[in-house]
Amino acid sequence: MPASPALTRTPTPRDLRQDVLLAGVLLVGGVISAGLSTIAQLYGDDQAPMWAALLVVLGVTAPLAVRRRWPAPVAVFIAAVFFASVSLKVPEVYVVNITMFIALYTVGAWMNDRRAALWVRVGIIVGMFVWLLAVMYGEAISGAADADTAAGAFSPVLAFMMIQLLLNGLYFGGAYYFGERSWHAAQQRSALEERTHELEHEREVTAAQAVALDRVRIARELHDVVAHHVSVMGVQAGAARLVVDQDPERAKQLMAGVEDASREAIGDFRRLLETLRAHGDENDDAAAALGLDDIERLAQSSRDAGLPTDYRVIGAPVPVPSTVAVNLYRIAQEALTNARRHAGAGATADVRVRYASDAVELEIVNSGRVAPVPRPGLGQLGMRERAQASGGSIELMPRPQGGFRVRASIPLPT
Repeated sequence: MPASPALTRTPTPRDLRQDVLLAGVLLVGGVISAGLSTIAQLYGDDQAPMWAALLVVLGVTAPLAVRRRWPAPVAVFIAAVFFASVSLKVPEVYVVNITMFIALYTVGAWMNDRRAALWVRVGIIVGMFVWLLAVMYGEAISGAADADTAAGAFSPVLAFMMIQLLLNGLYFGGAYYFGERSWHAAQQRSALEERTHELEHEREVTAAQAVALDRVRIARELHDVVAHHVSVMGVQAGAARLVVDQDPERAKQLMAGVEDASREAIGDFRRLLETLRAHGDENDDAAAALGLDDIERLAQSSRDAGLPTDYRVIGAPVPVPSTVAVNLYRIAQEALTNARRHAGAGATADVRVRYASDAVELEIVNSGRVAPVPRPGLGQLGMRERAQASGGSIELMPRPQGGFRVRASIPLPT
């Protein structure tokens, strides 16, 4: 029986205090038992004196104070005292038997080296039975001349020997069984505690991941909303400042665009806050506030901000999950914002929404200056996250002739 790597039993300070208390209680009981057994002449005229009984009681109870620290040495020592006390007919058998049972039980319940625990118990039990058979054989030989002993097919001596063997078998078998059962119970309890600890750790990690995902989602939403509307308002306000003296009417139109963009920003912020506060189905309702049809409004806002933007829908529209619609809307919003900021003067943009039988595709292409190798910023990271969250893919690439292309493809459920 190899040592179990899953469990190492170590007594706690409370266990050690209980062992000392147990040893003290049995010591008091043993002294009383020794005195009464001596007075009762337990072994008749051949019994040892009372002082020998007191020494035996001390020898079998004192080691119990450290039984869980050193189970094997305590069991071997108590077994040796047990052998000596019975062989010398010391008038005390009750507490000695109790301590022998506790010592064997402790080896099975607390000894971490399971192979050694097996051999210690087997050695003590085999030694006890060999000694018991030898003693009973000697008694049977010495009393063989008695008529009562030889009479009948089942003599009193043989019956007494069988009773002794049966009682000792139950005694040692019980000590072995309950010790093993205690060890396996502790092993199961340790496995349960370890699993509980793992579940607690997993719960903490899951909670931390949920918080992190929420932070990322909030940051992405804020970036999309703020970047788009502030970009629109900034471009229109700058254009109004340039033409306010030459064309006041045009300046008024541009400022009206700033006003409209600010209202849209307020509306988007309100929807964002409702989404963050919502739970369960309410969250889905808040997400459904934006759809693919709203991309046309983005194109119009882009035109109003000074970037000529064409919008087309290709194919027959099909139902699209609200989460997919919101993510595609935000991708279009970020792509048009980047086009206004980086394409330069004279640039144009095309927005295409294509419906297929198994997918929906969004493509935003803008002309303008030749873009350098794109550096992955928060906007591009947000677009990739939105496409992946919808189970699709996205391409972000500069065009050789100038400008940039964003193409997102999202599969639709059949």
